[in-house]
Amino acid sequence: MKKGISIWSFPAGTLSESFALAKDAGFEGVEVALDEQGELSLASTEKDIAAIRRQADEAGIALYSVACGLYWDYWLNDEDVQKRRKAKDIVKKQLECAAGLGCESILVIPGCVNADFADPNKVCDYEVAYDRSLEALSELKATAEQYRVEIGLENVWNKFLLSPMELRDFIDKIGSDYVGSYLDIGNVLANGYPEQWVRILNKRIKKVHFKDYRKAAGGLHGFVDLLAGDVNYPAVMQALADVGYDGWVSAEMIPNYTYHTEAIIYNTSLAMDKILGRN
Repeated sequence: MKKGISIWSFPAGTLSESFALAKDAGFEGVEVALDEQGELSLASTEKDIAAIRRQADEAGIALYSVACGLYWDYWLNDEDVQKRRKAKDIVKKQLECAAGLGCESILVIPGCVNADFADPNKVCDYEVAYDRSLEALSELKATAEQYRVEIGLENVWNKFLLSPMELRDFIDKIGSDYVGSYLDIGNVLANGYPEQWVRILNKRIKKVHFKDYRKAAGGLHGFVDLLAGDVNYPAVMQALADVGYDGWVSAEMIPNYTYHTEAIIYNTSLAMDKILGRN
């Protein structure tokens, strides 16, 4: 497997600084993120994207995935037609950026029934969310196939696609080799067992996020450093081996240290080496 880390794990700084820090800490690649504004944004041009790719090459860092946090504001199943349209445009821009950066995949939140931490009062009927999201992603698969970039649907705390079998069947209904699962190991812990998700999703898994979660803490406070929570990583690694997954695994951490904020990058690298059996 290839050892990567999400750009969201880094302390404030430029992409170039983050790439250099990732390399120094022993990571092989970085998952970048598309935002409204910034170095990689909805307004980024081909020239901007090429510059980011050069920075990564100069740092000796591979770029393999483009994440995006905008889907908490723009749902593929939103009641607002304009927001649904923007959500689809965001997917298309991600695919364009990923192709320009030489990435294999993008991370997409497939839809949302509710997200308490974003807007507790915004709720969509589950069946409506399912139908609208399925329709949108069935349309967007053509763009993914055109760019030859995979859409990875992440399991998140959106009260939607709550079981591995439901996510499996949802992906199968879309019916494209370019749409699959972006499996977040830590997110599963709130209501399931990640090793079971791995075996059920199987070859549909395009990318994997490594996080850890302490169930006794609950809520967002439950996310902790790798190997400090309740994820049974030996079981997860065995399941990944059983299904033949050998692609990128990305640490997605929260840079919440008060001092020496770069330490989380080095600590995470060491923990991933243990998980991956590298030392």
